[in-house]
Amino acid sequence: MATVAVVAVIAVLLGWYVFPKTTDLMTRQVMETISAEADGLREQFDAGGMRRLQASIAARIRPGGTSLYYLKGPRGKKRAGNLNRMPPELLSPARAGTFIYARRSASGSRAPGQSRSTEESRHTEERLAAGVIIAVPGGSQLVVARDIDDQRQLAELVKWTIYGGFAALVVVGLGGGLLVSRQTLRRIDEVTRASQRIMAGDLAGRIPLSGSDDELDRLSHSLNAMLERIEQLMSGLREVSDNIAHDLKTPLNRLRNRAEAALRDAGNVSAYRTALEATIDEADGLMKTFNALLSIARLEAGALDDDMVPIDLGAVLHDVGELYEPLAEEAGFALNVAVAEHIWITANRQLIGQMVANLIDNAVKYSAESLPSAGSAAPLRPRDIKLSLRQLGSSAQIIVADHGPGIEAADRQRALQRFVRLEASRSRPGSGLGLSLVTAVVRLHGGSICLEDNHPGLRVVILFPDICDRLVSPDMAGGPVRGPVGAMTGEREAGYAKTAVSGDKGAVALHCPTGPANDPACAETAIHARRTS
Repeated sequence: MATVAVVAVIAVLLGWYVFPKTTDLMTRQVMETISAEADGLREQFDAGGMRRLQASIAARIRPGGTSLYYLKGPRGKKRAGNLNRMPPELLSPARAGTFIYARRSASGSRAPGQSRSTEESRHTEERLAAGVIIAVPGGSQLVVARDIDDQRQLAELVKWTIYGGFAALVVVGLGGGLLVSRQTLRRIDEVTRASQRIMAGDLAGRIPLSGSDDELDRLSHSLNAMLERIEQLMSGLREVSDNIAHDLKTPLNRLRNRAEAALRDAGNVSAYRTALEATIDEADGLMKTFNALLSIARLEAGALDDDMVPIDLGAVLHDVGELYEPLAEEAGFALNVAVAEHIWITANRQLIGQMVANLIDNAVKYSAESLPSAGSAAPLRPRDIKLSLRQLGSSAQIIVADHGPGIEAADRQRALQRFVRLEASRSRPGSGLGLSLVTAVVRLHGGSICLEDNHPGLRVVILFPDICDRLVSPDMAGGPVRGPVGAMTGEREAGYAKTAVSGDKGAVALHCPTGPANDPACAETAIHARRTS
């Protein structure tokens, strides 16, 4: 509305300015023409006297024309011209200006018996003219004028066209503004009603879209995405709460039952000792669960962001593989480690090691449970677990593959959440936090994780893209100087940073990729979260 009011004011001011300017311009042009004609008539008088001036005036008069003249003699009588009187408006000191005169209209004729004065009054019209008075030698005065009534009507037409156009614009603007405001208010009311339903507890409610893809539609789409995320978080929170209650209730009940059993068996030191040992084991399990929850919370909050240092990813995986080879052999499996060398990334070494250890531990545990029992007719499965690392462009890819029971495609996304255990009875040992901890580590480092079918078994693919700030060192003589588990130390580490910046052959800084690997199989289960600085 304010805009329409401003437009209306501008229209009035513009009309107020344009109309006088247009009139003045046309009047000025007419006066210049009149002045030129007056000079011409003065020359005629100088050349031939009064008779020639009168003849020249008579020659210039045309019926219905715009040229107007009035020659007054020394005694005040009219001697020539088509004006019937001396215009009193021109008798001012300026001897020039505009005046009103009467002109006989082209229509109509005198009827029989009608007086001349009555006819003239009915068939004359008042018109506007502009003229000047010039003095003629001998005491005569000559009025030279031009009819400008047509120009005046044109100026009026321009003025009212401007006013009418802007009036129409104001009306259309007001109508359009009212229509748009009503539609906007209606959609805002819909958003308000949807918000009230959601605040009342309907987390599945969404803001309706009009389909116009305008600003409100895009805002509603963003709000719906936010509501979808809130609903997922609330559902996850309820699920986590239920799982915590279930997983903690069982070990607490066992603690209490063992304590009661030990109290009932009075005087039996061996029973006391056994009960205390079992209690300690249960307490350790509870502490591990809470420590895992705290670690996941810290990772998701980015609290360990400052502990990022350049590490040799291949060396870390090689060390974790060496640590878990005896465990795999004890379970009857061969852990095959195939890692590319000298892939340097900026990461938290301890978290990367814990992430790979969790994946290998899960692979060993679930592969052992899926082995066929003695005398079973089930087909034999390969007894190997693979840990590999390779470079894909400017990204590092880690793969842990086993031949265990695997995870159904419908459950792979859910398996990455906290306290998710795919067995309905939840009787197996564990807290369901292993893969969620792995996911949190991947997210902290700006990577993606994907669960795939290994035919049979599970294949976990982790990709660390966006490594423009990570160093990839090609083959170097002697390799880097490493600490106990492969961390760069001392002068060699400083040297790598320097050569990476200078672009020397010792190390090169890679460009950032635009996203994770384009693997259609990972489309549903990939979780990608870039780390922002």
